[in-house]
Amino acid sequence: MTKHVPALSEQQLAGIAKEFGTPVYVYHSEHIAHQYGHLQKAFAKSAVRFFYACKSLTNINILKYIQRLGAGLDCVSINEVMLGMKAGFEAEKIIFTPNCVDLDEYIAAKELGVHINIDNISILEQFGNRFGNSYPVCIRLNPHIMAGGNFKISTGHVDSKFGISIHQIRHIERVVKSTNIRVSGIHMHTGSEIKDVGVFLEGLEVMFQMAKHFPDLTFIDLGSGFKVPYKTDDAETDIKLLGARVAEAFAQHEKETGKKLEVWFEPGKYLVSQCGYFVVKANVIKQTPATVFVGVNSGFNHLIRPMFYDSYHHIVNISNPEGPERIYTVVGNICETDTFAWDRKLHEVREGDLLVFYNAGAYGFEMSSNFNSRLKPAEVLVISDEAKLIRKRQVFEDLLHGQVEVL
Repeated sequence: MTKHVPALSEQQLAGIAKEFGTPVYVYHSEHIAHQYGHLQKAFAKSAVRFFYACKSLTNINILKYIQRLGAGLDCVSINEVMLGMKAGFEAEKIIFTPNCVDLDEYIAAKELGVHINIDNISILEQFGNRFGNSYPVCIRLNPHIMAGGNFKISTGHVDSKFGISIHQIRHIERVVKSTNIRVSGIHMHTGSEIKDVGVFLEGLEVMFQMAKHFPDLTFIDLGSGFKVPYKTDDAETDIKLLGARVAEAFAQHEKETGKKLEVWFEPGKYLVSQCGYFVVKANVIKQTPATVFVGVNSGFNHLIRPMFYDSYHHIVNISNPEGPERIYTVVGNICETDTFAWDRKLHEVREGDLLVFYNAGAYGFEMSSNFNSRLKPAEVLVISDEAKLIRKRQVFEDLLHGQVEVL
């Protein structure tokens, strides 16, 4: 996997599984710090701000840790905003970037004092009519650029629900003029897992053209989508190159316009994906005429990415690391097609062995559910080599929490 970064050993993970049980999500704090430091170094020549896209992982301890690193927070719901504030983020370091919410949620965010990012003309007009130039906003634009590792995570193309089309700039200008709303930033996000630095630079050129229409602009937000590797020698975003090219582009823009703008980014997966490990137990080995299944004590109710995005997660049998390699299909215990990996080469798996899924920090626990009335797993944070429980494993009573019995 990624070189020269701290990693938890198989012995540590096995010890955590023994102490806290399985399934269990494990997060390594030092890896988050490493990734954040890499970003800071890469963009050191730019006036840059980073806002952690917390939809990827919102455990309050992860939020507190990232806040202490100095990052801001990117939120897509008012509840994420409130979680961020509870974790210690100042309002000025939070940006609210929702989609398809009503005006009331924007007003709630305004009352909390955070940055507001508006991605449709209807809300822009309503917000402007209500608050005029008393509260600055950012506008999310759709640059019509197809990017990302999967259509489901591509958000800047012509058919995307996200952002206001750049071809509607005249309409935006009319709303801004009629409501006197003050636009302090413009935003784009074309998708996730973007390998090509050129995609960001293409989008930046579009943003520079759009910037001409907003005289009060102080920043351009390029979203994120930085790709992390999931396989050995997997492609990833060249952050160092991107940092250099972005610095050059903003310096040239300042030279041409006389205006110095900040660049904002919203990394999520980049910060927390590789810090995460998901440890499960092999319940059963099932031989069929077609394959050998390893059925584990988890399913897409805990880790939905392989079923939802066809994503790859490296899997290691940490209970039998020297065993002979064999081909398995790794499946879950959910009563639906529930496949983590087809025809995967693993060291021989025996019933009771522990398997580890790597790169499980982002959109793992965060997208989990109680489907089939199964319980959500525990979460553990390793900080200074000490494993700390940061979420209790659910118990049966949690399934009834919030339900109201009327019969």
